[in-house]
Amino acid sequence: MDNNILFVFLEIILALCIVSLNLLVCVTVYLHKELRTVTNFLIVSLAAADIGVGALAIPFSIVLSMEYTLCFYTCIFITCFPLVTTQFSILLLLLIAINAHLKIKLPNSYSACVTNRRLALAVILCFLLSCLIGFSPMMGWNQFQQYVGGNRSLSASERSLRGLLLSRSARDLSKAYFSHKEVSNTSKVHGDHLGCCTLTAVFSPEYLVYFVFFGCTLLPLLIMLAIYADIFRVARNHLRSAKKWETHMTQTLLLLVGIFCLCWIPLNAINSLRLLCRSCTVPNSIIFLVVLFSHMNSFANPLVYAMRKKDFGTALRSVFLRFLNCWPSPKVCCNRAKVHPQPS
Repeated sequence: MDNNILFVFLEIILALCIVSLNLLVCVTVYLHKELRTVTNFLIVSLAAADIGVGALAIPFSIVLSMEYTLCFYTCIFITCFPLVTTQFSILLLLLIAINAHLKIKLPNSYSACVTNRRLALAVILCFLLSCLIGFSPMMGWNQFQQYVGGNRSLSASERSLRGLLLSRSARDLSKAYFSHKEVSNTSKVHGDHLGCCTLTAVFSPEYLVYFVFFGCTLLPLLIMLAIYADIFRVARNHLRSAKKWETHMTQTLLLLVGIFCLCWIPLNAINSLRLLCRSCTVPNSIIFLVVLFSHMNSFANPLVYAMRKKDFGTALRSVFLRFLNCWPSPKVCCNRAKVHPQPS
């Protein structure tokens, strides 16, 4: 219980930091016209995905840690959404790598090849593909029978009453208890769908390891590494100043990929362990730690932009200080920033 309380507290703090920092990234690019480049547009898209992690995925993760008794369809949506945001981040990192490769391989025709319209369509396609991958368990690849199997020993009315009790606040518990007879009339509709809502309760280990980890995570990451390896090969053969700048940018983007791997591999390793060793048990404290570590990726991305890109870091600081100084009237501050943008 103590670990659970600490986990929830840290998740809430992390969610607030993620949303605030990534919103700052989006506002900075909006206010500074000189930062509105193709690469930064993709970085803003990645920041939007990270905002989704802080605003929705982390709250859903907190609900899963509580192991509430929920309707199967509610539980599977809560568990699927974090997969959507994660997959969207992976596909955006792949898109960023492809963009960097085109920029260094096709310096003369890059502007004609990569247009704003094509880039927007690519981002939309990545989002739709992420939804298809993340929500695929809702289409049938799930463990519905195992999910509701844990409640088979209870009567239908008891299962419905249990779900009602757990879904209400403490002050309504007595009222929920005395509504037992009313609940029993609707038990045939809702009772059979109730179960303990956890990640492993609705997802099969095969889905998490073979499809999500191997197919949708490792494969794109290997493609990214191959792309960046080719970029470094080309840059090594052309040591002009422009190429050196692009190499520095490539190193920054590669650092983003490395941080993503560092944050997400431990969680996927645990899922793989569960598949290969069904009898093995992982302590809840370890699970909470790797989940926190995976969410840290969304907090680390803006820090990488600020440290590795001087113009971006300067703009981030200027916007942050500007809003901090005129916090009582942020609308006026925003208008001033549009008229007199700070140099980066």
